[in-house]
Amino acid sequence: MKRYLIMTAILSLLALATMAQEKDTGIKIDLKINGLSNNQGKLMIALYNSESSFLNKPYMTCAGIITNKESNVEFNNIKPGTYAISCYHDQNSNQQLDFNGMGIPKEPTAASNDAKGFFGPPKFKDAKFEIKDKNKNLIINF
Repeated sequence: MKRYLIMTAILSLLALATMAQEKDTGIKIDLKINGLSNNQGKLMIALYNSESSFLNKPYMTCAGIITNKESNVEFNNIKPGTYAISCYHDQNSNQQLDFNGMGIPKEPTAASNDAKGFFGPPKFKDAKFEIKDKNKNLIINF
């Protein structure tokens, strides 16, 4: 019985060590956002991992604190692949992008690669970037 408990304890510790290693694996995206008009509210950021999910269902999200009209955030444990980022400056802190009566955003928006929309939001193909095997530094300008 004692031997069984010791083996169970060892296997549990090995499992925890493996989970900790898996948790810390992956690639990091360091994102710097420049050119915000003020320090009010928060910056809401979404990372997408496919064209079909772009602007609909984020892969990951985060909120950035704005200081000196810029923000720095990071996404951790990213796997290699193709991604795109969209963000908006939630100036009134209501955690949603506000639109006017014509469906045009009332709050500033931006996307990776500084992609701009033409009579609508930017396209995934213009905002996409590749993650391969090392950390990625990105800058988005409002």
